[in-house]
Amino acid sequence: MKKVLLIGFPFPLRPGGSPRLLGLAKYLPKFDWQPVILTAPLDEEYNGTYRIVETDNRNPLSFWIRLFRLNPDEDVRKQFQQRLNITPGRSFLDRLFTLAGEIINYPDADKGWKPFAVKAGDLIINQEDIAAIISTSVPLTGHIVARELKTRHKIPWIADLRDLWTQNHNYIYSSLRKLVDKRLELKTLSQADALVTVSQPWADKLSTLHHKAACAITNGFDPETVNIPSAVLTAKFTITYTGTIYPENQDLSRLFTALSNLISDKTIDPDNIEIRFYGPGADRLDREIKQYGLSGIAIQYGQVPRDVALEKQRESQLLLLLKWEEEQEKGNYPGKAFEYLAAARPILATGGSQGDVVDALLEATGAGIAAPTMEDIKRALVALYRDYKTHGQITYNGLDSEINKYSHREMAYKFSRILDHLVPR
Repeated sequence: MKKVLLIGFPFPLRPGGSPRLLGLAKYLPKFDWQPVILTAPLDEEYNGTYRIVETDNRNPLSFWIRLFRLNPDEDVRKQFQQRLNITPGRSFLDRLFTLAGEIINYPDADKGWKPFAVKAGDLIINQEDIAAIISTSVPLTGHIVARELKTRHKIPWIADLRDLWTQNHNYIYSSLRKLVDKRLELKTLSQADALVTVSQPWADKLSTLHHKAACAITNGFDPETVNIPSAVLTAKFTITYTGTIYPENQDLSRLFTALSNLISDKTIDPDNIEIRFYGPGADRLDREIKQYGLSGIAIQYGQVPRDVALEKQRESQLLLLLKWEEEQEKGNYPGKAFEYLAAARPILATGGSQGDVVDALLEATGAGIAAPTMEDIKRALVALYRDYKTHGQITYNGLDSEINKYSHREMAYKFSRILDHLVPR
C-alpha cells in the first residue's frame, strides 16, 4: 500500500477544518493508499486509527496580543477596536487597521504554520516513503507548504481547493490585496500536478485561470453516519437549521414572509409548527423573528455539540438549507447539504439562483425541494404541511443509489483514481 501525505486541518478537531480531510483519511486505505495527516495543533484529542502529525503554529498576531495584553481566545479585532475606541467600518483608524490585518495575515492567518509544517513534512517524506501529497484549503498556507515539499522531493502533488482562492465567492480583501494574492496563487499552483475543487462551475473557473485541467470532486458525508435506523421524528411540523447564518449572503426574509402569510390565513396552525436554529446566537435573527410575528415559533437554541446537532437533524420533519444570495454564483455547495443527505430527512433549499449545483443535487437525489422565491417557498410549505397532516410526518423520497454517490467513500475513490494516474503501480 502506497502512502500519501494529507496537508490541512481536520474538522471537527480544529476550527477552519473540513470533514473532507478525515473522510479521505478514513476511506483512502480502501483503495490502497495509506494516509498520514500533517496538521497544526488540534483543539480536540484524536483517538482514531490513522496517523496524525501535529506541529507548532505561530500566530502572526502574537506580538500584538502580548503588547496589548489581549485574550488570544477571543476576537482580536474586536478587542483592538474596543481598546483603541475604533468605530467599526467607519473611521480612518478602522480602515488602517483593516489594511494592517491584510498585510500581517498574508496569505492567511496560519502563515506561521509554514516553517513547522515544512520541517515535519521533510521528515515524514524521508522516513516513510511518501509517494504523493494532497493539500486541501483552507488554510491556503497548506498549498504553499505542499509546493515547497513537492519541489524538494519531486513527488506528485494534488492541490484541493474546497473554496477557490482569489476567485472565492466570499473574498473579503481589497482589490490591491487580490492582485498580490493572484500572483501568489498562480506561482503556487503552477507546480501542482492536479487541481481539484468541489463543483464543476468552480473547476471551470480554476481551469481558466491556471490554463490547466481541474477536476470536480464534491464534498460528502461519512456513510457510517447515515440515519439508519431512522430516528423518532418530532410530533410537530419541525423545520431545523444547524450552523452559522451569514446575514450578508443568506436571506431568511422570504421564508419568514411565507410562513407568516400561511399562519395568518390559517393554512398552518401556529401551535403545530416550530422552526429551530442551532448555531451561534444572533441578535439580528431575533429581531427578524419578532418583525415577522414568529416569536415562540422560530427559536434560537444556540450552539450545541456536533453530535447533538446531527441528532436534531435526524429527528426533524424538514431541514432548512439557506443558499448563497449571489445570482452569478452557481458553483457553491453549502457544506451542510451533504450533512443533511446523511440525516435522510427532506431538505428545503431557499433563496439563491435557479439552476445551480444545489438544485441539481436535490433533483438528482430526490432529497428535497429548491424554492428560490417567496411564492416558491409558500407552495412548497403548503404541500409539505398537507403531507405531514395526512401521514403524521413528511414523506422522505431520497434515492439511496444517487445519494451514495456523495459519500466520503466515493470521494476517496475519485481521489485515488487521480493518485493512481500520477503514481502508476
